[in-house]
Amino acid sequence: MATHFYRASTLDGFIATLDHSLEWLFAHDFDLEGPMAYPAFIEGVGALVMGASTYEWLLRNEQTWGYTQPTWVLTHRELPVPEGADVRFAQGKVQDLHEAITASAGERDVWVVGGGDLAGQFAEAGLLDEFWVQFAPVMLGEGRPLLPRRLDLELIDTVRNRDFVCARYRVRPTAERPEAA
Repeated sequence: MATHFYRASTLDGFIATLDHSLEWLFAHDFDLEGPMAYPAFIEGVGALVMGASTYEWLLRNEQTWGYTQPTWVLTHRELPVPEGADVRFAQGKVQDLHEAITASAGERDVWVVGGGDLAGQFAEAGLLDEFWVQFAPVMLGEGRPLLPRRLDLELIDTVRNRDFVCARYRVRPTAERPEAA
């Protein structure tokens, strides 16, 4: 079992425009049956964890709730829950919540969804194992950054999926980010 950050990015390192648009992402060809694509990735995921902004974006932009896995939302606000969804609201440091999140995943992996700040918190706590990025052939010049922190990575694999270059990295432990137990 591992904790992954799986995300698409522009070549210049942004995951959304300043107004949270992903229009740039859907304008490019990506094979959902191809390598490092979402359908194969999500099969191995037992639990998701996201911040309130990502959760609210999903509620606004998706027709139906697309996850059967327990979904942990880190927030201090009261938010609606889609009918039938297993959404668990939590507060606190990721290191204090990680055991409960991984337990809810069973034998499968945890996916840190959405913005890079939450993934950075997991990395700083030594709890992020892998970093997957699908790079779209577009540059925004400004926007929401992929990861607003320093993170040292070791390349595991790269593939081409139509218009995208897909990369999978292992997070390297440092003195500040010891290897997760």
